[in-house]
Amino acid sequence: MPNPSIQNEEQYEALREQGYSKEKSARIANTPDAGKNGGKASPYEEWTKEKLYDQAKDVGIEGRSKMDKEELIEALRNN
Repeated sequence: MPNPSIQNEEQYEALREQGYSKEKSARIANTPDAGKNGGKASPYEEWTKEKLYDQAKDVGIEGRSKMDKEELIEALRNN
């Protein structure tokens, strides 16, 4: 059933399938022109663990020092 508060339902569903949280998917799907100029960053799987750690630090993910690469990716996607 479509959610009237989501402006781009197709994009929202695609983001959810990629593992994004409901909140983050909604924020992106409700941003005007989201994705039109983006898409230049490589997927997290191609990032080094150090780069993932630095990104996790920048966004304030707690417990990052004990996370492996896969856990950092999951934490970043669900932040």
